[in-house]
Amino acid sequence: MLILAIETSCDDTCVSIADIRKGLKIKILSNIVSSQTKLHAKYGGVYPTLAKREHQKNLPLIFKKAVKESGISLKNLDAIVVTSGPGLEPCLWTGIVFARELSKELKKPLMPVNHIEAHALVNLLNSDFKKLLPAVCLIVSGGHTQLILMKKPNKYKIIGETRDDAAGECLDKTARILGLGYPGGPIISELAEKGKQEMNLPRPMIHQKNYDFSFSGLKTAVLYDFQSRKPKIRESKQYVCSMAKEIEQAVIDVLLKKTLKAAKDFKVKSVILGGGVVANKELKKQFQEAAEKENLKLIFPEPRFCTDNALMAAIAGFLNFSKKKTWKKIEANANLRVDENA
Repeated sequence: MLILAIETSCDDTCVSIADIRKGLKIKILSNIVSSQTKLHAKYGGVYPTLAKREHQKNLPLIFKKAVKESGISLKNLDAIVVTSGPGLEPCLWTGIVFARELSKELKKPLMPVNHIEAHALVNLLNSDFKKLLPAVCLIVSGGHTQLILMKKPNKYKIIGETRDDAAGECLDKTARILGLGYPGGPIISELAEKGKQEMNLPRPMIHQKNYDFSFSGLKTAVLYDFQSRKPKIRESKQYVCSMAKEIEQAVIDVLLKKTLKAAKDFKVKSVILGGGVVANKELKKQFQEAAEKENLKLIFPEPRFCTDNALMAAIAGFLNFSKKKTWKKIEANANLRVDENA
């Protein structure tokens, strides 16, 4: 199938065109991402209405660029797919409206895809899923932290999720407390390499028997510690770098402990990682070391496919496409769950 995919769930405007064939042989013809990070950086987070406006401005341009780069004729498309959720509703609607018009104009089938499922399925680029399943998927990003039992593509069960802040959200908020920029994850990671192991932050819910997460307590602990320090200390490079190291390690410890517990309890063959936070080098290193000890196969995307992109939507669309089903009414669902139909 020749698929055009559109992804606008948050602040990245993404369009991809991919030729996907039986046996999941994937040829990437184009995969364009237009980031709004610099625009939102001065606010310390994503503003949905501002992000929507940028999507409306950028999407037609990114679309034209993706088509030109692919070298295809739009009349040869087999399908169009678009992310319908979860995400920021104003942003999701921008992609859906654009995809609807395109589908109508080209007379091509339009299909919704789930953003979380797409983060997991992008791993098909370097793996044979048949040998990996059942698997536990850890999806960890700015807006989501979930543990998902995957028995096969399109058959999922959410076994754990965050009760408050997502891991990426916690990294952004603690970076803001320390007076660092946005997004916080990459900055925390960079500074952590220079820090010393001299702080002691909590690991929320790490010893509980469930698979759920909670990161708001970690954020609060950072705030209290920061406020208790004299200005000279909390503004020092040593303090900021050491705190960054401890924040990063606290997040990794919780994610790792919960994921390995789920993998053991459900007797899975592999652990699959997805989402923007997975680009963290230290997280990948520690997960690789732990997986090797536990004799588990660990799968994670290339860094460029960890963050939002439309190729992952194209892959999800291919695996879920059915000629017998038509999606006449596609709507944005900010809280769409992976165990629901898109």
